[in-house]
Amino acid sequence: MKLGARVAVGALTVAVLAAAGGYWAGKRNAPGHADATLQAAAAGPAANERKILYYRNPMGLPDTSTTPKKDPMGMDYIPVYEGEAGAADAATNLVRISPEKVQKLGVRTEAASLRSLERIVRAAGRIEPDERRQYAIAPKFEGYVERLLVNVTGQSVTKGQALFEVYSPELVSAQREYAIAIQGVESLNNAGSGTRSGMQQLAEASLTRLRNWDISDEQIRDLASSGDARRALTFRSPVSGIVTEKKAVQGMRFMPGETLYQVADLSTVWVIADVFEQDIGLVKSGARVRVKVNAYPDKTFDGAITYVYPMLTAETRTIPVRVELANPGTLLKPGMFAQVELAAATAGKVLAVPVSAVIDSGTRQIVLVQVKEGRFEPREVKLGARGENQVEVRDGVREGEEVVVAANFLIDAESNLKAAVAGFGQAAPTGSQPSAQDDAATKAGPASTVHQAEGKVETIDAGSGVASISHGPVASLKWPPMTMAFKVANESLRKDLKPGAAISFEFVERGPGEWVITSVKPAPRPADKGAGAAPANPHAGH
Repeated sequence: MKLGARVAVGALTVAVLAAAGGYWAGKRNAPGHADATLQAAAAGPAANERKILYYRNPMGLPDTSTTPKKDPMGMDYIPVYEGEAGAADAATNLVRISPEKVQKLGVRTEAASLRSLERIVRAAGRIEPDERRQYAIAPKFEGYVERLLVNVTGQSVTKGQALFEVYSPELVSAQREYAIAIQGVESLNNAGSGTRSGMQQLAEASLTRLRNWDISDEQIRDLASSGDARRALTFRSPVSGIVTEKKAVQGMRFMPGETLYQVADLSTVWVIADVFEQDIGLVKSGARVRVKVNAYPDKTFDGAITYVYPMLTAETRTIPVRVELANPGTLLKPGMFAQVELAAATAGKVLAVPVSAVIDSGTRQIVLVQVKEGRFEPREVKLGARGENQVEVRDGVREGEEVVVAANFLIDAESNLKAAVAGFGQAAPTGSQPSAQDDAATKAGPASTVHQAEGKVETIDAGSGVASISHGPVASLKWPPMTMAFKVANESLRKDLKPGAAISFEFVERGPGEWVITSVKPAPRPADKGAGAAPANPHAGH
């Protein structure tokens, strides 16, 4: 063969081999081929490759990375590119809401500002007599009640009004002794100084005894001038007020120190209010309060706190506080119930937001801050003092920042905060009817994301309802085939989850890393699936 012919044959052979190699390489790098991704990565970035913002967890967990890495199961983190819907917001944890939806939901914001917090402390109380204005009438000698001049409990009396008359042999003897001593002093005017001095001391001793028995000066003067001892002695009221207690009965015998009457001056009364433990730091002596009683709904009584009791009532977790009130016309009766209001304010201005802006989960508090129109950032805050409509924010919000004060009730608990926030800007899924399974899906984020997969049931726990399923690739999550655990949204779904059964199912993420099956049916037979059958599961045992 000539040299030219051999060269032509060699060139033809090289061309055929090159064409075959190109076909094999093209088929190998076709979309979906296992080596396509590795070759694309080895080829280096293309000229028009989009910028990678960060890498997200392949299982949907709230974990991101600025550099490529693998999760504990060996799966690669998935890149999130610039320009993808919600990518920037997800990177900065922002909530994205369209202007139309903001208007539809009635979202309102208000700026955090410095202000003095005013809070109304409310407490229930009861009217009681002023203990300093109660008087007891108790004779200091033994005797008998001769006559009652005030004989009804609750009767009004004036100062000096006669209450009752008593007879006492001991009192009569003391009066006669004093009368004789006075007469002796007068008869010994011309006697020696020693004799006159002794009689004077006897008269003074008798006078002291009568005064110690609460005999009035007027009665003593009458006794000294007339020299006649009175059989009955009259006791009078020491103050104007109300007879709150009467033990005296006409003809009864009484002993020294026995209380026969009690009179209370009700021109001033006390209100004993029970202040809750958490409010006691706002209550100070001297603070002005307003008091209302049911008997006079149109009247308000002004008073002042005079004493905060040092002991806590364990049964009610309250501390008694004493309020002193003027009682003109004795409108306030002991035993009445009262409502006490105290306006307490912070010492200075503090950074505060409306109470409605705070979402309180019990373990932490969150507010939604509007960073720009249609963009809201959830922030954890530390709260301080509470006012009537405002609450102090010690950390998490700066002065002038706009916080959401209306429509944040859509986030009902911290446990599904991320899911609810992610669902703000998502459209509702179409082509399906609401069900109990959808309710489980809406508590996961995003609310409209429903994933589909096919696989085989390995095991199912009858107690917890957790099924272990070996499934094929999940395109919506960029998952490779693997074996993992799923929860069941509804008991009725368990009938199709038998160990060894081939199934086609839908699932959602109800919480971080918590995957829930919402729909299940037998998988189509291989003849029905055709060329689109899922590849074997190389990651079983995950």
